[in-house]
Amino acid sequence: MTWLSLFDRVSLKEFAQVDAIFVASVVSILALGMVMVSSASISISETIHGHPYFFMGRQVLYLVLGLVFGWVLLSLPTQQLQKWGILMMGLSLMLLIFVLLPGIGKSVNGSRRWINLVVFNLQASEVAKVCMVVYISGYLVRRADRLRQGWIGFILPLCLCGVFLLFLLLEPDFGASVVLLGTVMALLFLGGAPLYQFLALMGMAVLVLAGVAVSESYRMKRLMNFIDPWADPFNEGYQLSQALIAYGRGEWFGLGLGNSVQKLSYLPEAHTDFVFSIWVEETGMVGGVFLIFLFALMVSRAFKIGHKAMALSRPFAAYMCFGFSILILAQVIINIGVNTGFLPTKGLTLPLISYGGSSLIITLGSLFVVARVDIENRRIEQSHRTEKGVAAKESTA
Repeated sequence: MTWLSLFDRVSLKEFAQVDAIFVASVVSILALGMVMVSSASISISETIHGHPYFFMGRQVLYLVLGLVFGWVLLSLPTQQLQKWGILMMGLSLMLLIFVLLPGIGKSVNGSRRWINLVVFNLQASEVAKVCMVVYISGYLVRRADRLRQGWIGFILPLCLCGVFLLFLLLEPDFGASVVLLGTVMALLFLGGAPLYQFLALMGMAVLVLAGVAVSESYRMKRLMNFIDPWADPFNEGYQLSQALIAYGRGEWFGLGLGNSVQKLSYLPEAHTDFVFSIWVEETGMVGGVFLIFLFALMVSRAFKIGHKAMALSRPFAAYMCFGFSILILAQVIINIGVNTGFLPTKGLTLPLISYGGSSLIITLGSLFVVARVDIENRRIEQSHRTEKGVAAKESTA
């Protein structure tokens, strides 16, 4: 068996038939993301690299790599992903271990989260999140009865998730830990876990995460700054206070694209974690609501594709669509919550919008998998229609 035999090529005609609203929302968000990376990174790019569009050029490269990676996944049957679920989980766990090893992991701002791949820095947590979704989706199919009938089937995947969380917290990456745990628990609930088990474990998870949050002094400072950033606006509360100033400048309709003041070295991470603040400063509250609407549209259509897969007796494909949708939705909620001061500051990018290779490439890959599910759904529906047509002809013959 060769590697090529594992793939099932998708024609351009089939790709053109993928849910139009889903594709349009993804393309729109990507376009806005490229515009905002270009706008928000001009100042820091000029300062660090002496060229205003350095980060923009890199983001274009990441987009191309993401599209190539996504097209490869588009040609991979979902049954193959189901077979590789355990392998993918093991490889992603190895990445989380490697990133902590001196000489392999790259440290930025005190966190060791990246592996240098020359072309871009691979963030191990991004890989771990999507691989965990694939593994849990397969687990929900293999162990459906065990999950619904007792505690063992519910606790085992959470124990595995706990191992992932341990390595994520060692980086440290508290934001990715919250997203990963929340996604796994949501999938287990969708898979049929009894409500009382879900609520009990959710309560325990909240207590554990709260314990983790207060165990380090820097996390406590972030919590306090989130409550009142204006108590120390020039030190610990600086980033959030500058983000809130950006919202105030934007008002309803914004200052216009490219006219942000906060991106001029006032707001740290303006092109990554806090790009939404710059977006609202330049396009106003109307622009912010519009972007949220696009994300809601994209996620809802992905859920719809998942529901159709479930109706066609394809639970693994359905759970993947649900899982990837929840991953993106959780990151959007947390990132915007951090930007607006509703949640404590943590390092999570805004999917498809923020600058960053790992996030863009991996997120695009997961969305192409959703598109593959939609294509397979349409193939099955077409096959059913053909069979009905043949049966009808035979009955009238």
